[in-house]
Amino acid sequence: MEFPEEMRYTEEHEWTLVAGDIVTIGVTDFAQEALGDVVFVELPQVGTMVEAGKPFGVVESVKAVSDVYAPVSGEVVEINEDLPDAPETINTSPYEDGWMIKIKVDDPTVLDALMDADEYEEFVESEE
Repeated sequence: MEFPEEMRYTEEHEWTLVAGDIVTIGVTDFAQEALGDVVFVELPQVGTMVEAGKPFGVVESVKAVSDVYAPVSGEVVEINEDLPDAPETINTSPYEDGWMIKIKVDDPTVLDALMDADEYEEFVESEE
């Protein structure tokens, strides 16, 4: 299982990657493995305002339907247009091609509260 060092993580198993004031968000390798084969993804529209800790989308797998939570507040500036037609990308490439949305973050300091790779790995191990 991968835990890329450059990313920050949430207890709901989302990852974030920061580039200036844009935060890319997806679900972690742990989450996609727990979900099983992803068969459907619902994403917000560009321009939608999302709130930290609130659901912004849905991932449906053969096992379950799960909300995906925004780790930060801000405006959705881009969505992964390929995911609705190829939701399995979340399984095959959760950290690269399987990203879900990009948000222009209101307050980048909230990212400091998220877990780094080592903290997330410990968190995951404690859940197993």
